[in-house]
Amino acid sequence: MSSRADAVPARELARIGPVQQLRAGRLGRRLIQLAFGLVLYGVTLAMILRASLGNAPWDVLHQGMAEHLPLTIGQCVIVVSLLVLLLWIPLREMPGLGTVANSLVVGLSADAALGVLETPDSLALRVVLMVAGVVLNAVATALYIGSQFGPGPRDGLMTGLHRRTGVSIRLVRTALEVTVVVLGFLLGGLVGIGTVVYALAIGPLVQQLLPWAIVDLGEAVPVAEEQAARG
Repeated sequence: MSSRADAVPARELARIGPVQQLRAGRLGRRLIQLAFGLVLYGVTLAMILRASLGNAPWDVLHQGMAEHLPLTIGQCVIVVSLLVLLLWIPLREMPGLGTVANSLVVGLSADAALGVLETPDSLALRVVLMVAGVVLNAVATALYIGSQFGPGPRDGLMTGLHRRTGVSIRLVRTALEVTVVVLGFLLGGLVGIGTVVYALAIGPLVQQLLPWAIVDLGEAVPVAEEQAARG
C-alpha cells in the first residue's frame, strides 16, 4: 500500500525565461506568493538585525556599509542587489520578475520593519527573535523562489558562478558568504552567534520547505538544476 506522500508527485522548479514566467499558469497565486515572500524576507532581515546577536552573512555587509554611507540598511540592501545584478551580465544569467522585485522590495520592507521593531531588553527575547527570524527567513525564501519568477540577485550570482566555473554550489556559496562577512565585519557589521546559526540552518530549512512552496505551473516545462541549492 503506497503512502499519501508517494501518491503526490514531487513539484520542481521550472527553468523558464521571464516571458514564460508571466505566461505560465496560476499567475495571480504566484504574484501574491512572490510579494508576500519578499515582504516577509525583509521583515525577517529586520528581526535578525534587531536581535543584535549577529547578522545573516550578507546583512553583515549591508550594516557595515550603512555605518559609512548616508544610506539606511534597507537602501544598502537595494544598492548591493543592483551591483550584484551587474555581475550577472558576464555570467549570462537572465533575471526574472522576481529578481527585479527582490532587488527593491526586500530593502524597502526591511527599512519599514526596522522602523517599528526595537531590540528587546532581555537576552532570552533576543534569542527568540533571532531564531524566529531565521526560521521565517527560510519560509520567505521558499515562498519567493517557489513562486517561479526567478532567483534573487544573490541566488543567481551563486548559481551563475557554479554554472560557469563548475565549482560546487556549496563551495561557491561558502566563498561568497565568507567574503561578504569579512568585508562587512571590517566595515563595522555585527558578526556573532546569529551569523553562525543562519549560515548553518538556512540551507537545510529551505531544502525542506521549498518542495511545499513550489507552485505547479500546470504544464510540462524544463526543470531547473540544483533546485534545493537556491535557498
